[in-house]
Amino acid sequence: MNWTLSSSLDDFRTHAGEFLAAHPAENTVLLTLVHNLAQSGLHVFGEADPWFGWWRPAPDAPVAGAFCRTPPFPLRLSAMPPEAAAELATALAKAGREVPAVGGGTVAARTFAEAWERETGVASAVKSNERLYRLGELTDPSPLPRGSVRLATEAEADLLVDWFTAFVAEAEVGIPGENHRPTVERRIARGGLHVWEHEGRVVSFAGVSDVIAGMSRIGPVYTPPQHRGHGYASGVVAAGSAHALASGAAEVLLYTDLANPTSNSIYQKLGYRPVEDCVSIDFV
Repeated sequence: MNWTLSSSLDDFRTHAGEFLAAHPAENTVLLTLVHNLAQSGLHVFGEADPWFGWWRPAPDAPVAGAFCRTPPFPLRLSAMPPEAAAELATALAKAGREVPAVGGGTVAARTFAEAWERETGVASAVKSNERLYRLGELTDPSPLPRGSVRLATEAEADLLVDWFTAFVAEAEVGIPGENHRPTVERRIARGGLHVWEHEGRVVSFAGVSDVIAGMSRIGPVYTPPQHRGHGYASGVVAAGSAHALASGAAEVLLYTDLANPTSNSIYQKLGYRPVEDCVSIDFV
């Protein structure tokens, strides 16, 4: 086996950090996870300890694959060859690790799922299909929505916790019953939530991640049903994207649900172009 499994964030960053940073688009989720663990502590996502791994095609070869799991959330795969994903399933099964779900690039995640089924006898079910986009040339929405963007403040914390919960339920992502308040408060404090305001009322929001390895990711993005159809999401995403560029991001990324043709169309009009398709798979 060419996988090294570890519970040490420092070791993971030492061995896999250069590989992740060399492919910031495909590894955007892992880069963000590692950044948040380093900034906010190992239990920022839950009480259980996170665990990690990296893969080399040969003992002396550079790292060419990695993963991170922050329980209770799914296993997240980096970009990696299919053989690495299959080997990982075997390694984790032999180590007795619990894997309730996996996410990543479609080929790697499906390969892992097929191998995990063989190793453990469990069944799998696709939860969602997403598309990763990278910003090309930013284009302002046309027509421009009425209102303006600003950073969220502590005064909006309760509202945004409710909207995070609504987003997760509507998009069928995350963990049922998850408490979103720590995430909202942390992101407000770091200037990572932008809101669109019209006539004194907050009508939409978008997250904008810190710049990591030259990459920033937009998301989540949510407009309550009663405020949809006015272009507010386009406005707040365009403004958040401009903010990321001004903060030094060389690559601005976002994910869309492939089942939502509206969001895929909106973001392409703003200048986002497809990078790869991704899948989330549950084990049942």
